[in-house]
Amino acid sequence: MNQYTISALVSNKSGVLTRVAALFARRGYNIHSLSVCTTEDPALSRMTIVLNGDEYILSQMMKQMDKLIDVKKIKRVEEGAVYRELLLAKVKTDASTRSAVIELCQIFRANVIDISPETLVLELTGKPVKLDGFVNMLLPYGIVELARTGVTAISRGKRCIKDEADYKEKI
Repeated sequence: MNQYTISALVSNKSGVLTRVAALFARRGYNIHSLSVCTTEDPALSRMTIVLNGDEYILSQMMKQMDKLIDVKKIKRVEEGAVYRELLLAKVKTDASTRSAVIELCQIFRANVIDISPETLVLELTGKPVKLDGFVNMLLPYGIVELARTGVTAISRGKRCIKDEADYKEKI
């Protein structure tokens, strides 16, 4: 199974996220990652959805999403786009392990954002594969809590989802 990323501009109003999630659930497809935020236009939100499947599943879900009135524009995010995710991790540390965890943070360019006698709270932003590697390196120390935002993606260069000629603005 492959992973595909979909970017959609949707109406910025209540219930839109529920309708999109329900669409996936009704068809038995799982959303691997979901990130939603308001865009530069306060009337629109950008949804970034990562799903597992094949080209057929991707095509079907994009067609079904495009039928929803609140989905204004939708496109598959290309491989060369900028992908980022935020991770917060609370890790067990003591006097003997704290320096090793901090050294690991330096290697991955993670930030220590809170410190207590028993734990460190760490922050890391990057590609999902980088975050996965960081988590794997932290496992031996004991992860107390872990939170990830989900993938956010945007095209490189001048291209913009609003300018895509393939998709017509819905009124």
